[in-house]
Amino acid sequence: MERHEIETFLTLAEELHFRRTSERLGLAQGRVSQTIKKLERRIGVPLFERTSRHVALTEVGRQLRDDLLPAHRQIQRAVARAVSAGRGITGVLIVGYSSPMAAELILRAADTFHLQYPDCEVRIREVQLFDPFGPVRGGEVDLQLTERPHDEPDLTAGPVLFAERRVLIVPRGHPLAAHASVSVEDLARTTLVTLCGDMPHYWLDFHYPRRTPAGAPITQGPAATYWPEVLALVGAGKGVSPSCARAERYYARPDVVWVPFRDAPPVEYGLLWPAGGDTARVRAFVETLCAAADEPRAAPPGA
Repeated sequence: MERHEIETFLTLAEELHFRRTSERLGLAQGRVSQTIKKLERRIGVPLFERTSRHVALTEVGRQLRDDLLPAHRQIQRAVARAVSAGRGITGVLIVGYSSPMAAELILRAADTFHLQYPDCEVRIREVQLFDPFGPVRGGEVDLQLTERPHDEPDLTAGPVLFAERRVLIVPRGHPLAAHASVSVEDLARTTLVTLCGDMPHYWLDFHYPRRTPAGAPITQGPAATYWPEVLALVGAGKGVSPSCARAERYYARPDVVWVPFRDAPPVEYGLLWPAGGDTARVRAFVETLCAAADEPRAAPPGA
């Protein structure tokens, strides 16, 4: 059997649909049908039972699939390892993340990446918001997916992979808790729970502004070091805090309400890595991450 015959047969055995098989392989549907018919003539028996509505493997087809699949996968792994070694995509790649949404995307991309580059291990590490650029700057992570803005001369800002609608977290008894939405100007009537740490002023000003767009001052309240402290302070009635809408899936609490902004810019999540640190491993994983970010995202249970 030739390689294209094996790939066509195994793909159709998985899809059990000629159109989907042709789309996956980038072939005309007639070419797929001709390849299967030629293979069946050579073997001497049908490999598929097919009608206008149904495609199924015959007993001989199932046996051929079971015999071919392990060898085909072994060949794919061998080729992938050769490509990895040739491109220098081996060893360990440490990827930082600052939110559960970023971690989910990285882990999904890592599964795909491992199939393409089996000799390169992807590890993840949480990066705390009180030191958003320290680990990547210090070489503790090779690549990072975190909240923008990024404007550091020694770090390369990569593409934005996704954006989240901005919301305001308020105590359940707060006057704004009953609103369908809030304006950035409403922050002038609140006390803002903020973060403290080694983050640049432009980053703090974007996420925790001191004035509204119209120039009204925003009262700065207690500052937390870790994100769970922000939620605890808001829940205790010490102030309000901006966040992104999808974070509610992970941090919902009975004492806080998540109210969407109607006029605030979204929270963008982008990549960054050390200037001069765009190794073959980093470039390959950035490509995989971008592809994973373009895939449709599954809706949360109950959505």
